[in-house]
Amino acid sequence: MTTPRDVLTPEAFALLETIDQEGSMAAAARRLGLVPSALSYRTRQLEETLDVLLLDRRAKRVRLTPAGQALLQSGQRLLADIDALARRVQRVATGWESEFTLAVDGVIDRHTVLDLCEAFYALGAPTRLRLREETLNGTLEALTRGEADLALGVPGNPGGSGTVPGIHSLPIGQVEFVFALAPQHPLAKLPQPLSDAQIRPHRAVAVADTVRSGHSLTVGLLPGQEVLTVSHLQQKIEAQARGLGVGFVPKNLTREWFAQGRLVPRSVERAPRVAALSYAWRIPDGQDGERGGRALQWWLKQLKSPTTRQALLHEGRARARSKQG
Repeated sequence: MTTPRDVLTPEAFALLETIDQEGSMAAAARRLGLVPSALSYRTRQLEETLDVLLLDRRAKRVRLTPAGQALLQSGQRLLADIDALARRVQRVATGWESEFTLAVDGVIDRHTVLDLCEAFYALGAPTRLRLREETLNGTLEALTRGEADLALGVPGNPGGSGTVPGIHSLPIGQVEFVFALAPQHPLAKLPQPLSDAQIRPHRAVAVADTVRSGHSLTVGLLPGQEVLTVSHLQQKIEAQARGLGVGFVPKNLTREWFAQGRLVPRSVERAPRVAALSYAWRIPDGQDGERGGRALQWWLKQLKSPTTRQALLHEGRARARSKQG
């Protein structure tokens, strides 16, 4: 007799995820390298074993039922736990993580991050590095969901006073934001400081928070203001330089834009905007913030350096110098 343990496999979860993403049995079958009849058989077998309906096949687009969605979400968590288990076993055997993922907010200087990656590779460690760009609360979420081992540019201090269980954090520093717009923008002709009433009729450019669940953070927007939402910080800067909108940009990443006259800074009546950023890491199996694999220990050692932390926040300044070992 087939039991749930027989059918609830990583392949079954991948099958459900593909159907959910494609919305079509035929498209999902092509992506999985199966004939449609084989895919239908596997989904029917899964439903019969669990005695639940997982797919709503009545509409043109196949959708997961609420039970199917719940199964997929639980399965994704199980797969993440399996991956974490494999990494822990690898770490026990060698001391090095098999893979190390950094979630990096767009405000962090990418050149400094790559300098650090270059220094890490010089160690000859058996660890694969992965970089993923996140924004605002999405940076911390990648860490709490187990999708990253270290997060750079997390708003606030999420590990302070046990704010987020299992998360440790220390400050990187502060980033000053400047209200900026294209020199041809109508607001560029008005006397400073600009009031909210003068700014509100003009479109703002905002970077979408990459958080997928929980609270999405919105910063610097006015009620009723039209918004152009972009996917990352560089797009926001370029959109504002084209005159597509206005908004606050990090001063550390826009010095050259101001120097070249592609953007112009403007003072506003609102209080100056300064963001305190941290770096955070996750060690779910202990409370000692210095524990973890050798890759994590190496990165934390680099981040203890004030020079490294300053370089992460200041474009064009001295790059971080690695402490090898």
